[in-house]
Amino acid sequence: MSSTQEPARRRPDWATVPNAVTLIRFGLLVPVCYLLVTAPAGSLLAVVLLVVWASTDWIDGFLARRLNQVSRTGEVMDPIADRLGIGAVVVCLAVAGSLSWWAVGIILGIDLVTASIAGRAAARGQIHVRPIGKVRTAVMFFGIAALVAALTYLPGLAIIGSVLIWIGVVLHVVAGAGYVVEARNLRALPRG
Repeated sequence: MSSTQEPARRRPDWATVPNAVTLIRFGLLVPVCYLLVTAPAGSLLAVVLLVVWASTDWIDGFLARRLNQVSRTGEVMDPIADRLGIGAVVVCLAVAGSLSWWAVGIILGIDLVTASIAGRAAARGQIHVRPIGKVRTAVMFFGIAALVAALTYLPGLAIIGSVLIWIGVVLHVVAGAGYVVEARNLRALPRG
């Protein structure tokens, strides 16, 4: 018998409960989008699935901190899940006639510009989600939820949803500009 013990195996960075929750968020996107385009008036299933989908954004962060499972993979996957999810849902809302294509164009345009300029720095861990980004995402989630509820069950929420989405669009522009400026400043730093 050897007197040395084997070192404990470390779990891979990606193998965490919070990352599994983020993957669930990706998976829920297909039925949510399908229901947004096809659900009949009065159907609550689209609203319920959307709330579950949106709540996974809070749940994965809570679990990462609570279980001490913050990972680099999660830091990269979480904002991708947010941006992809919000982009897909707002396109479906526009297709359903509940959201202006102008709002969709601004949201997707800012995402493309931000990803192309700041995406690499974010993937390397040089840029992290800022508080304004978290507020923007929360406002958009509430706006989207109100528009989905208006589309399927409570038409009176359409104005509230639209106002929240436009506030989210403004915050999105500000947050995106901040990430772009931060990425450009990182490029300007001398390499050592």
